[in-house]
Amino acid sequence: MVKITDVAAHAGVSPSTVSYALSGKRPISQETRLRIERSIRELGYRPHAGARSLASSRARVLALVLPLRRGMHVPVVMQFATSVVTAARDHDHDVLLLTGSEGEEGLIRVSHSAMADTFVIMDVEVDDRRLPLLRTLDQPSVLIGYPADPTGLTCVDLDFRQAAQACVDHLAALGHRRVALVGSHPEVYVRGTGFARRVAAGFTAAADRHGLASSVHPCADTPVAARALAERLVREQPGLTAVVVHNEPIVQPLVEALTALGLRVPQDVSVAAICPDEIAEPAATPITSVSLPTALVGARAVELLMSKLQGAAVPETTMLPVHLTVRATTAPPPA
Repeated sequence: MVKITDVAAHAGVSPSTVSYALSGKRPISQETRLRIERSIRELGYRPHAGARSLASSRARVLALVLPLRRGMHVPVVMQFATSVVTAARDHDHDVLLLTGSEGEEGLIRVSHSAMADTFVIMDVEVDDRRLPLLRTLDQPSVLIGYPADPTGLTCVDLDFRQAAQACVDHLAALGHRRVALVGSHPEVYVRGTGFARRVAAGFTAAADRHGLASSVHPCADTPVAARALAERLVREQPGLTAVVVHNEPIVQPLVEALTALGLRVPQDVSVAAICPDEIAEPAATPITSVSLPTALVGARAVELLMSKLQGAAVPETTMLPVHLTVRATTAPPPA
């Protein structure tokens, strides 16, 4: 078994310095801390479980790991963060917000410093590099999002695959035969973000099941990009009569761009979206949408964490149900 003295010798520091790096009781230089963390990783050192338990019982802090990356819609992201903070306070916990892209090193730093006793992980990728480490940490964690392999993890999110299917099912029932998905920023797909991949998969599967012609179009999150894509859709797909949007910042700009091109919504083209009700309801023409339940997701994540802290068994995956609200932007296609 690797001991703290082994870590100290490997890093070239005293055992007390390693202890301070783990507990955070005294400041040490960033260079020394990084050297110690590197030795911990290379040696596979694990702090004593009893000591970690005592430290976590004093912390009462939840670490929310929320890397702010390109293609993320900050207002919606902050709705998730607010819901986590609110639920944590209901359980007498504070929240430590981590917005950097430190990956595994950031998790190790917080874990070994005893700054937090639980983790909520956001912006989960299909093959997320943080997952092997999360499976070994003493602190329990919950992921808002789903990787390809959730084994040994706890995940909660909206069923995004079903959300896309609900939109397509609704449009197919109205009689539409050609549909397009206006998806997330291209970089979101390149990163392999789970929710974007699931929406695209659900959309395509539902369209195939109904025998619809379909296409998927990642789009940057700006009005200019929305206008350019609307022009391309009208030019290249003259038979298109319905659009599903999964890109919150451009829901309204896309509707405005279609209107500017002479298309009436919903008489000529129907629009459905996956977005918070705060975006869909107040629009000039209220938008048919699958609600994104940010408050419920954050609260459920914290509830699962508190159960894990108490040693209770929790499910690996929690899929929240989908609710589609029909509003003014969907109707049967033109005759």
